[in-house]
Amino acid sequence: MQVFNLKAMKSHPYEERDKNVFYKANEFKTRIIELPPDGEMPTCEMTSYVIFYVIKGTTEVKVNQEKAILKEGQCLISEPATLSIKTQNGVKMMGIQIIKI
Repeated sequence: MQVFNLKAMKSHPYEERDKNVFYKANEFKTRIIELPPDGEMPTCEMTSYVIFYVIKGTTEVKVNQEKAILKEGQCLISEPATLSIKTQNGVKMMGIQIIKI
């Protein structure tokens, strides 16, 4: 068993996103994603299921062409899709990728 303090975790910039993975198993991996004000994550084609949980801030997530606004304490669960994220005021969230069986 491991316990993680998500609010205290520091994150690395998108270019070093692999350093943000704090737990990895064969079936899934979990990372911290933090974007500054007016930040965005480039569009990516995800072959895995994805869960985003907002720790702090607000973000707009686009899944294929459908948009959702996520606020602190909310989560989004998506099947494999084309995803993008952007924020006006900054956001810190946890992302979980789960391999599709």
